Amino acid sequence: MSEHPSIAGIPLVLGGNVFGWTADEDASFAILDAFFEAGGRMIDTAECYSFWVPGHSGGESETVIGKWLASRGVRSEMRIATKTNVMAEAGGLAPQRLAHHLTLSLERLQTDYLDLFYAHRDDPETPQVEVAEGFEVLRAAGRIRESGASNFTAQRLDGAIAAARGVGAVPYGVLQNEYNLVHRESYDPALQAVCRDNAVAFLPYYGLASGFLTGKYRSPEDFNRYPRGGDLARYADKGARILPIMDQIAARTGADLAEIALAWLLARPEVTAPIASVSSTAQLPMLLRAVSLELDPQDVTALDTAY
Repeated sequence: MSEHPSIAGIPLVLGGNVFGWTADEDASFAILDAFFEAGGRMIDTAECYSFWVPGHSGGESETVIGKWLASRGVRSEMRIATKTNVMAEAGGLAPQRLAHHLTLSLERLQTDYLDLFYAHRDDPETPQVEVAEGFEVLRAAGRIRESGASNFTAQRLDGAIAAARGVGAVPYGVLQNEYNLVHRESYDPALQAVCRDNAVAFLPYYGLASGFLTGKYRSPEDFNRYPRGGDLARYADKGARILPIMDQIAARTGADLAEIALAWLLARPEVTAPIASVSSTAQLPMLLRAVSLELDPQDVTALDTAY
């Protein structure tokens, strides 16, 4: 998949959902500085981050990243991805809407182009040909280098690719869906086949299952103790089988559970590069260590069998 300009040579993508939210501007700058100094070169964000926070309206993450890029003068060295249409609105990917929302994102990011522009979710109403043409206009104008799809099904991704090719447009080259040790349904075999047959790179999000795979959610009391615990209870059944195996690997290798979770993704041929975020610089070394952690094939088999 290395032919994709937006992700060539990228082993790990830093998730930007925390910037301006659980990491304030100073903390975000510290994380970004440390990531850059360690050789990290790609950041993933979205126009909607972090609209779910009281008082926020979206764009907070992009704004922080834009300030960092401008103050450090490293735009040409970084690859920046953002997304639009998180609510899967009818007409949300219509060409005029795409162009308008891209303009707003570029302003917040303080850049005149994106390396990767995603449809955050599918548009149920706009014909896929029109969506493809809208992305193609942006690409041809140099405002984006590549387009991608997020949270798409196999049928819709396949249809979008066919529609683009039918009008001579460059189709989606990247897919971003949830995929991790305890959730694999959103990148099922049919979707993997579409990506494989069309050279679509796969950058999974929630590589740590929103923190579940760090191992701190083990019991009903744990789910009740943490603010995000209620949302993570959906992983409990599979986690009860997988976490003990991860514990055994950790005891033998000395790796953290989070490192093991990311290393499992990195070991899979269908994964191009995982996306993961941290809310402090203290957590960043864990992400970086995961890139060089090689799991024993027997451990990978055990983790897959437990699922």
